[in-house]
Amino acid sequence: MTIVDSVDLESADLLRAWQALITARAAASSARVVQIGRALLASWGEPHRRYHTIAHLRYVLLRVDELAAHAVDADVVRLAAWYHDAIYQGRPDDEENSARRAEIDLSSLGLAPELVGEVTRLVRLTATHDPVPGDRNGETLSDADLAPLASPPDRYAANTALVRTEYVDVPDDVLRVGRSRVLRALLDSPTVYRTPYAHERWEAQARANLIAELHSLTSMEAR
Repeated sequence: MTIVDSVDLESADLLRAWQALITARAAASSARVVQIGRALLASWGEPHRRYHTIAHLRYVLLRVDELAAHAVDADVVRLAAWYHDAIYQGRPDDEENSARRAEIDLSSLGLAPELVGEVTRLVRLTATHDPVPGDRNGETLSDADLAPLASPPDRYAANTALVRTEYVDVPDDVLRVGRSRVLRALLDSPTVYRTPYAHERWEAQARANLIAELHSLTSMEAR
């Protein structure tokens, strides 16, 4: 059994959701739509991934559904969610490479250029999670992707540990510095979440988790 076959068995519902999302907008054949969907799922199922997996894709899509009323076009946000970590090597250009993949794939399916442009813009935005005020699609995707920060403390810790395993080649002290920088940037922002729904329901727990992790990291640095 190939990786793609095994992914199909694991995520048949996601493949159906992909087909439903694309088919009404695509000029390509249904076979081509399925082919690209399978390839995407295979990427999300790559063995080196521990956190940025099919489970993460599924989670982000569910959060987009939860926040959909805020978006200008929730389906465009869903497409961007499919691609936001389509290429993941733990490198600074992952988002850019994912956006380029989205542009190639969606253009080959015959989607409108303006739609493709919005999807790729949103994918690139996940490099910073800093949409400008009023960017409702960007706010929706950013909040959906950051939603795990508001998990219960035990789940947050488990997610953090999984992320660490994706950087096995990075020394602990280097990773601590980088991770601390990310956490401080989030905490220094006026708000972690930009949609009213997420801010009301997730902000307090996310900040508590971020503060606790940052305290743990700075304690390690002081030793």
